[in-house]
Amino acid sequence: MIEVPEVLARTTVAREGAAGERWICELPGIVDGLLDRWGCVVDGELMFGGVGLVVPVVPESHPPAVLKVSFPHPGNVHEPDAFAAWAGRGAVLLYERDDARFAMLLERVGSSTLGESGADEDLVASVAGQLSRRLAVPAPAQLPRLSDRADEWAEQLHVDAQELAHHIPARVLDFAHATVRDLGRDQPDTLVHGDLHARNILCAEREPWLAVDPKGYAGDQGYDGANFLKTRAFSLLAAPDLRAAALRLLDVFGEAAGVERERLRRWAQLHAVQAAFWARRHGFRVARGGPELERLTAFAEELAEVLTDGKAFAAARGQADDPRP
Repeated sequence: MIEVPEVLARTTVAREGAAGERWICELPGIVDGLLDRWGCVVDGELMFGGVGLVVPVVPESHPPAVLKVSFPHPGNVHEPDAFAAWAGRGAVLLYERDDARFAMLLERVGSSTLGESGADEDLVASVAGQLSRRLAVPAPAQLPRLSDRADEWAEQLHVDAQELAHHIPARVLDFAHATVRDLGRDQPDTLVHGDLHARNILCAEREPWLAVDPKGYAGDQGYDGANFLKTRAFSLLAAPDLRAAALRLLDVFGEAAGVERERLRRWAQLHAVQAAFWARRHGFRVARGGPELERLTAFAEELAEVLTDGKAFAAARGQADDPRP
């Protein structure tokens, strides 16, 4: 029987409370049952992420694989649906699934991430963009639609702006609201990863790089590009010209992904505003308080402002105010 890593147990209980404690207690038995069901032998050190356990295994009926068991959270429901739709195209292969236990048997790839590769920012953005293009396939009908969250986004922007102390100018907030109105409520039925960043792209042999850990949404491909930009915060913090560095990343990602920069910029600006408010209300995983949280929050606010183009916003407002169809 496996021994649950202490860090995974501690962080899960801290985040999920009694439900997390129950799951941690049940996890060894869940893993043993799945190993038996899928004819697997453990083949290496256990790994874990923020929400689940990953066990390297050798199955009877598949090549070397990993058994992934996630905490039963709504955000993890559609991960296997995304993998099934991609069928190995730009992402790891799904061999088996047990939705009741939030478990999957997945293709085993390398443990090194794109973020750890030492590649420069252009190459990181290009690889992520190319994967985004390949992952943009028709979404399965059962996936949650990002467009259904638009009203929630708009309401949260309003509530946060009223309740939280912040330094976001009104024109920046207006532009974020305009993006929700113009892009958020009418989105294509395209499968998007939902959490595409350099740590969720792993080296592999079948292909140089493959995506892991999708959320699985139907929506605008620009949503993934905006999320990617947000996760490059530490490299952008070191840039001598934040605006130039951010727009460069959007250009490189957009060209590789086949998404126009203006659309990416608008989604990225919305993500930056949301991130700044989230930091004020909850903190970040890498900084829950103190000077580092203040530094990252100020950066998110600055990024939101530099991504707010006055002329583009005026044009968007003019179109919205135009009574003609």
